[in-house]
Amino acid sequence: MPRKKAKQTETLPLIPDDAFAPSPEGQALIDALRSNLNLLGELAMRYEVSTKPEGPEEPPSIGSPRDVYDLLGPEMSKLAQEQLRVLLMDTQNNVLGQRVVYQGNVNSSVIRAAEVLRHAVLEAVPSIIIIHNHPSRNPDPSPEDVLITRRLKKAAELLDIELLDHVVIGGKRFVSLKERGLMAA
Repeated sequence: MPRKKAKQTETLPLIPDDAFAPSPEGQALIDALRSNLNLLGELAMRYEVSTKPEGPEEPPSIGSPRDVYDLLGPEMSKLAQEQLRVLLMDTQNNVLGQRVVYQGNVNSSVIRAAEVLRHAVLEAVPSIIIIHNHPSRNPDPSPEDVLITRRLKKAAELLDIELLDHVVIGGKRFVSLKERGLMAA
């Protein structure tokens, strides 16, 4: 009886152990990343920051300008520079996220509608709330604040995004441009 020929297997050349070794620059980068990760872990433990999600958390809901202040006021009222943020909202007025759009100087910030609305467009949210602080601790809106709000409202409408409010935080006080009737053109 004829013997069957054994199937020949192809042997692959061995890859040397050092073939995947990073360059000296790459190794320095890897070492720096490891060091930073270790440092972040130590800081998280020191300041009792949880690194694991604690389960699904209800997003904050905004029903009034007071809710906006309660959410951001404690942090933004202490800032030494003007900062403009956008709250990204869903249809039930739940906060889906917040983005810092501008960091100005002590008393001003240049605003472009495209940059303020960019996150809302990219994340396809139906509405936004704009918040900025006055380091002077006086939350009264300036004429520029009113003008910018009206421009942003018009631009948002063109993109089918509703500008729900513009809240100005100054120290322990806040002003809603919507409540003061200053958002209409």
